[in-house]
Amino acid sequence: MPVQKRLFSSFSQLSNKYSKYVPTEGIYPKGYLVGSVSTGVKKNNQLDLSIIKSINPANAAAVFTTNKFKAAPVQVSKKILDQGNKINSIVINSGCANAVTGANGLKDAQEIVKTVDQTIGSTDVASTICMSTGVIGQPLQMNKILPQIPKLINENLGESHESWVSCAKGIMTTDTFPKLISRSININGNTYTIAGLSKGAGMICPNMATLLGFLVTDAPISSGALQSILKYSVDRSFNCISVDGDMSTNDTIAALANGEAGGPEINESSGESYNKIRDEFTQFAQSLAQLVVRDGEGATKFVTIKVQNAESFKDAQKVAKTISNSPLVKTALYGKDANWGRILCAIGYSDVPVNTEKTNVSFIPTDGSADLKLLVNGEPQQIDETRASEILEFEDLEIHVDLGTNGDGEASFWTCDLSHEYVTINGDYRS
Repeated sequence: MPVQKRLFSSFSQLSNKYSKYVPTEGIYPKGYLVGSVSTGVKKNNQLDLSIIKSINPANAAAVFTTNKFKAAPVQVSKKILDQGNKINSIVINSGCANAVTGANGLKDAQEIVKTVDQTIGSTDVASTICMSTGVIGQPLQMNKILPQIPKLINENLGESHESWVSCAKGIMTTDTFPKLISRSININGNTYTIAGLSKGAGMICPNMATLLGFLVTDAPISSGALQSILKYSVDRSFNCISVDGDMSTNDTIAALANGEAGGPEINESSGESYNKIRDEFTQFAQSLAQLVVRDGEGATKFVTIKVQNAESFKDAQKVAKTISNSPLVKTALYGKDANWGRILCAIGYSDVPVNTEKTNVSFIPTDGSADLKLLVNGEPQQIDETRASEILEFEDLEIHVDLGTNGDGEASFWTCDLSHEYVTINGDYRS
């Protein structure tokens, strides 16, 4: 199936499988205007340029790809944030990644930032960060993008649910549905709202953040606290998903906090308030990250890998990631084959301490019925293949692993299966 057949421009084109993940309403943070426009970079007038604008300058934080070939927008945005500037806007183009584009790519990213800043009237210091997603190695079509920036800012930004959905659509590439969530939280009597959007369906495997994601809130979070909250959240959400084991040149997760909801500033010394909003952000980021896995290219299953009794969180996360990235595990899941030996093999080469005589592996069905134990205290179990097939028919599946050490490390990872369609989609990505 060619890539363009996975792109949907309206809800009516979404299959029932995916439409249930698209919200029909939402509650959004105060002080933000969002939207998107078609520049003509993508075919068929698809939305391909989005902006998230804070009415007043916001504290900002981000985590970026560790890929050595960092895309131009990653380099430009990182430099702006390193200067400690407050941020008015995030601008995102889709259809071209502006990655491995040399000096001209950097100039183009800087020109987009400058144009947004000039349009919103912020000319003293750079107050916009930029992101790009799409094909690597091709230059941006600046003649199409730049003229549309004033139109987008002056005519197409809004506060409505429809504006937020439009913004989420404008950052899609091979995604089959716009990924958008929002919720209100209460921190010591103060109500704040978080909204998040992300894109990604392939080239997904984290080592910092992953893909593109944006979390914005009206909570009064200091810049230092926002960075530490984002890092903590990403380590337990976007750094815990995998579709295909590939890490992009453009991966970025960014957060804005404009304080428009009022209340006392939350910083790293705020004790209970800081811990609570950090945990709320983490749960929120997990929900957003999981949507990426559900939309994995060619995926038919959403799989949670839960690892317990590791010596540390990092060990548990490493084992879960190794299982999630194993092509043999992922193809067995697609084929509905309870080949637990592949899971055990991945555990064994993950290079973390394991008590092989106390290791347990189970399939956990999502309908609340009995677990299927595959390995108990290092001993293989007689598998009921009929029961295994029933569990593997579910769209959602959990695999629990107990490493049997004396540690209390625990981590969850979210992944999907690997199907024939994944090869088809990526075999003609540029066509």
